[in-house]
Amino acid sequence: MSEATQPLPLAGIRVVEFTHMVMGPAVGAILAELGADVIKVEPIGGDSTRELLGSGAGYFPMYNRNKRSIALNLKDPRGLSLAKRLCASADVVVENFRSGAMDKLGLGYDALAADNPRLVYCSEKGFLAGPYEHRTALDEVTQMMGGLAYMTGPPGRPLRAGSSVIDVTGGMFGVIGILAAIEQRHRTGRGQKVSSALFETTVYLVGQHMAQKAVTGKAAAPMPARVSAWAIYDVFETGDGEQLFVGVVSDGLWRTFCEAFELKELGADPAYRTNSQRVLARETLLPQVRELFKRYTKADLVAKLERTGIPFAPIGRPEEMFDDPHLLASGGLGDVTLPNGTATKLPILPIEMDGRRPTRGGALAKIGEHSAEVLRELGLSEAELAQLAADEVVDGTG
Repeated sequence: MSEATQPLPLAGIRVVEFTHMVMGPAVGAILAELGADVIKVEPIGGDSTRELLGSGAGYFPMYNRNKRSIALNLKDPRGLSLAKRLCASADVVVENFRSGAMDKLGLGYDALAADNPRLVYCSEKGFLAGPYEHRTALDEVTQMMGGLAYMTGPPGRPLRAGSSVIDVTGGMFGVIGILAAIEQRHRTGRGQKVSSALFETTVYLVGQHMAQKAVTGKAAAPMPARVSAWAIYDVFETGDGEQLFVGVVSDGLWRTFCEAFELKELGADPAYRTNSQRVLARETLLPQVRELFKRYTKADLVAKLERTGIPFAPIGRPEEMFDDPHLLASGGLGDVTLPNGTATKLPILPIEMDGRRPTRGGALAKIGEHSAEVLRELGLSEAELAQLAADEVVDGTG
């Protein structure tokens, strides 16, 4: 079997998803990219995430690719019955609604596992079990609670990260739990409920700062005010008004840096021989480096640093990634057609398996686009489909 025709790793796994916004959909998006058949259950009229504007406008297309869509009225007993039948055929169910909402519908883990004991049921929540579990959480809420906003902004000005980092990472932890439960099912024959949560995800990410306090006895300062572990580890301005991050993170790279920029006197100065010495001398060293970089354009600096192996980065913007030569050459962006018909490219999973990027092409389903297809798989007749559509129990069967 050729690489092109080799099944994706999760081919044959059926996932039924009751999700909205980012965290829950991210779970399904990752599983779908890896080959699972992810069926997104939407309300009649569609997931409201489709209609978000502003900073939320990218949520739906980014985290709902490669899924099939079925639109059901879960307030109608017939629609709810169809959802239960669909879950009975699933390997995995994913949900991220408020605690208790799925149980009230009869779609909680206990009810579904009674009919499908092999089911792996993933709940994506704000908090795991404990005193906070009744609270409503958002990505930004838990960044503030868990210390990430404190560490990101300057002192006294907590700042959320510039992406839905907790939603997405929490979704990734959900996927890890699902895959672990499927592996355990191979041995036990039974599924289980797994959960991940925004708050605990945030705390895991700031764990390095907690460990720093435990090791040093001193609380970590916000990142903009931190004492860097390296002397040259900063953003510098170039001669043409651009910016570049450069990190000289070892004594070997310091020697390389001095050679590349012909800094013989600086390189020979015993006051700068070790990293610790350079950190203590940052106030005198950094102005010299800043002045040096202003003699070069951004393009010239990038070319020089590229040859040295010194870590560096232009200060990129998200919109610039559409044309990034590395992403284009490596296949890191997948084709997507937006609901308005616009063709674009969006990032695929940032992994390689057996030398190739696992991906399925990025199809974005219309509301209820696969309702008839999925219900036929459950054994419904054309007459039943027509009646359900006429009664507005199902959308998208025509």
